[in-house]
Amino acid sequence: MNIEILTKEFPPHIYGGAGVHVDNLVRELMKRDKGLHRIEVLCFGDQKETSGNLNVIGIDADFSIPTQDLRHSILMDTFLRDLMMVGTLRQADVLHCHTWYTHLAGCLLKQMMGIPLVLTTHSLEPHRPWKREQLGTGYQAASWIEKTAYRNADGIIAVSQSMKADVHRTYGISMEKIEVIHNGIDPERYRPTPNPAVVTSYGIDLDRPFVLMVSRITRQKGITHFLDSVKYLKPEIQAVICADVPDTEDLMREVTEKMNDIKAQEMQRLIWIPETVPLPNLLALYTHAAVFVCPSVYEPFGLINLEAMACGTPVVASEVGGIPEIVLDGRTGILVPFKPIGPQDPGPTDPDRFALALAEAVNTLICDPKALEAMGRRCRKRVEEHFTWQITAEKTLNYYKKLVNG
Repeated sequence: MNIEILTKEFPPHIYGGAGVHVDNLVRELMKRDKGLHRIEVLCFGDQKETSGNLNVIGIDADFSIPTQDLRHSILMDTFLRDLMMVGTLRQADVLHCHTWYTHLAGCLLKQMMGIPLVLTTHSLEPHRPWKREQLGTGYQAASWIEKTAYRNADGIIAVSQSMKADVHRTYGISMEKIEVIHNGIDPERYRPTPNPAVVTSYGIDLDRPFVLMVSRITRQKGITHFLDSVKYLKPEIQAVICADVPDTEDLMREVTEKMNDIKAQEMQRLIWIPETVPLPNLLALYTHAAVFVCPSVYEPFGLINLEAMACGTPVVASEVGGIPEIVLDGRTGILVPFKPIGPQDPGPTDPDRFALALAEAVNTLICDPKALEAMGRRCRKRVEEHFTWQITAEKTLNYYKKLVNG
């Protein structure tokens, strides 16, 4: 088959889970059926790569469209690149779009080329109201584009059972049209990797246990709730957060002020690593952490949890979205109930109670080293048995064949 992948993110320009998904999916699709399938990737950027059966073309707009609101520039840039994608694509048997950033191109190409359109549901815009801070009224336009694409797609891949239900409820898509294919991970790349020198280089005391969070600075990941939980941790526990790439300057200021307040009161209990941590260093942090925490307020899947689990680290996470399909409560970690106020306000009904519950879960695990060790072993085993990119790619390819062959 000629498989066309449309995505905003592709190496080296990756900043989120959707980009990680596409990167690994493409690499595995290249290997299926002895490499007989031709795979082309159209992405945002300046990439240019031809290697075997893979062709990567970055779409880099060389001019900007005028706007009345600076926040609309993201939307206009997206539309411009999508139109360039339409003009760039020559042939394909199946078209696979990732995130709303490529949905306009997908809808146009489906009509113009008469080929099946597949969407992977990494998230849904109506469930991310904080995006208004980034897009302004362009958020409504992005949501409309997404709704139009879902109602025109020939097939939809949801990354979790939770997302399948969300697509059905949000856009009225029949359940039969939605295929659940979980994300995966490379267990050879992500594995226990002890390196005390790397950990101490970040100012972490290895004689004391530490809880780790890795996140973009975005409301979706619940970063402020984690910071609120620090004051409830046992005194000997360090809180380490790797966080960069803020959604907005206002959120960056809010998070920075909160971190400074904690540091002023708690001394060395909070360590902020405000940079993108190189993978070898990140593996060391995952491995040496006593517990990984994921307090997301919205999480269609939660790939970051697999990374920690593959390194043998138990997870404390909010019980939202696809997380319960990854983290088994009481077996590979602890799930903390999360009750949002409503779809337009994803914060918990009682933020301080949620922060306290997060801390109590961390305290409970760290105070029971034997249980913590057993959970770590089960984490690694669960990843190896259920969540690999080979499994994801094989199921995705079979889904393509089903749609192409009718």
